[in-house]
Amino acid sequence: MAETPDFLTLRRNRDNAGVREAPLRRTLVALIALLCLAGLLNVFGQRPETSRAAASAASLKVYAPTRVRGGLYFEARFTVHAREDLKNATLVLDPGWAEGITINTVEPSPVGEASRNGDLVFELGHIPAGKKYLFFLQLQVNPTNVGHRSQDVALYDEDRFLASVERTITVFP
Repeated sequence: MAETPDFLTLRRNRDNAGVREAPLRRTLVALIALLCLAGLLNVFGQRPETSRAAASAASLKVYAPTRVRGGLYFEARFTVHAREDLKNATLVLDPGWAEGITINTVEPSPVGEASRNGDLVFELGHIPAGKKYLFFLQLQVNPTNVGHRSQDVALYDEDRFLASVERTITVFP
């Protein structure tokens, strides 16, 4: 049997006699655990929320996260429910939908795309009364983007304003 090394003693190595507690180590482990718990509780975003607006002619529903992290891929879903015949439904999105965010895909492709005073304009076309139109954006947050952005959405039928949803997105590093 091998000999016990001279620097190992039962009193210190087995019984921990004379060993001080390491409060810094325990504090760091607790902070990391709290950070993980905050992520699980959606403090740093990703979980989508629903925002709604309604008018006599149509209703608008936006389903997208309001808190995201840099580098995150996410989806925004816009639902237009026409109560009246909409000749040329148009969604107008604040610049915050594209500022520091990359738009990867737009589905289904809108009839037309434009810019109106810096806002993003998507012409959806004709939506018959009683029908729903789903419009999707797949997006990615640029890693250097941090802060708050307005992400309001307005629904028009040609030049007639119908409804708007006011939203803000918070981007964490």
